[in-house]
Amino acid sequence: MANLQAPPVFAGEDYGFWSSEMMTYLNAYDLWDTIEKGYTPPKWELPVDTPVNHIKKLKEEKTKNFKALTLLHSAVSNTLFPKIVSAKSAKEACDTLKEEFQGSKRTKAIRVLHLRRQFSNLEMKESEEVKDYISKLIEIVNQMKIFGGVFTDKEIIERLLICLPEKFDSKIAAIEESRDLATLTVTELIGSLQAHEQRLMKRI
Repeated sequence: MANLQAPPVFAGEDYGFWSSEMMTYLNAYDLWDTIEKGYTPPKWELPVDTPVNHIKKLKEEKTKNFKALTLLHSAVSNTLFPKIVSAKSAKEACDTLKEEFQGSKRTKAIRVLHLRRQFSNLEMKESEEVKDYISKLIEIVNQMKIFGGVFTDKEIIERLLICLPEKFDSKIAAIEESRDLATLTVTELIGSLQAHEQRLMKRI
């Protein structure tokens, strides 16, 4: 643990992104399982005849819990630290943050609905580059996934083809005529649109 990279710090915003980053971070150090399983210390002294391997396992669980809890303490801002300071386990600390900042199922459903509305209304501006528009679109999709929303490549592709400005009309027509949209991937479509955009820029 001596050379641990500093964890991502949560200050009260974008909980979904932070929690995903934190899960990856703890997994990298083999500590995520203590968040999933939780940790409850023994309530009494172990019998003297307790097998050595069982004692070793309990010590490992205790160590992993407090390593994860220590990292969580350093992964929240000073203003949020009081919310988890009394937690006895890493799971308890995580659950406390999740309950407050991710909210109930109803709250998440409302959030997904709001994001879907953003997704449906996001139009590409005439002066906007494909990569910039795609970045905004994918960010909305990723947020929806964090809150439990389900999105397919087909939906993203359809949204892209609908919202592109007129300068892409010929490219869209060519794609629709030559490709089966059911097998077209988002990556392939983006590459094709960017290539078309570069050709248009060379003509200017």
